[in-house]
Amino acid sequence: MFIAPNFTANQWKNLKLEQNEQDWQKAIDIFKSRIESRYIEPVEKLLEIEDELKPSERRFGFTILAINLLLMETIQAFKDGLETTDGQSKKVFKDFLKSSPHFSPYFTTDSQRETFYKAFRCGILHQGEIQSSALVWSIGELYERAEGMETLNRNAVHKAIKSDLEDYINRLRNPASESLRAKFRKKMDFLANRQEQVVD
Repeated sequence: MFIAPNFTANQWKNLKLEQNEQDWQKAIDIFKSRIESRYIEPVEKLLEIEDELKPSERRFGFTILAINLLLMETIQAFKDGLETTDGQSKKVFKDFLKSSPHFSPYFTTDSQRETFYKAFRCGILHQGEIQSSALVWSIGELYERAEGMETLNRNAVHKAIKSDLEDYINRLRNPASESLRAKFRKKMDFLANRQEQVVD
């Protein structure tokens, strides 16, 4: 079974991460390919289709956000070395908003992070709609709160999460990031083992 494009679970297990820095860099490339092919590239295609349209004519906001909201939780699970986020989704998602320098300026309080989790993450992924009066837009700041109106810019969300992913990958590439690498490996080992079990 493939854990990334053209890369199998068995190939992952054959990497010599304990003694080979070259294999570590390959492992990070595998992760990058996995995330980009499953999350980043589909969103880029959707954004490209609507790029020439006026903001008022763009319709893919919920789909774009659904993918990016999933990616937030996914990235944080790798950062924390969590095999799954079962029963922990709220904490993992809020931790991402709090710790990411690209999102934290817009969600400075626990109340704001809680509201965003419930209204957007749970609303879109579970109900197919936002559970508040906030609007999805494609221009302006990532999140704006003014005169009783709240607006989320789906384009800015995607740009910010790409930046967070790039930051994470750059940190992983540094051999000194031992703790971060250990957590990353725990998550990837779990995924490779699970794929092997599915085949059995």
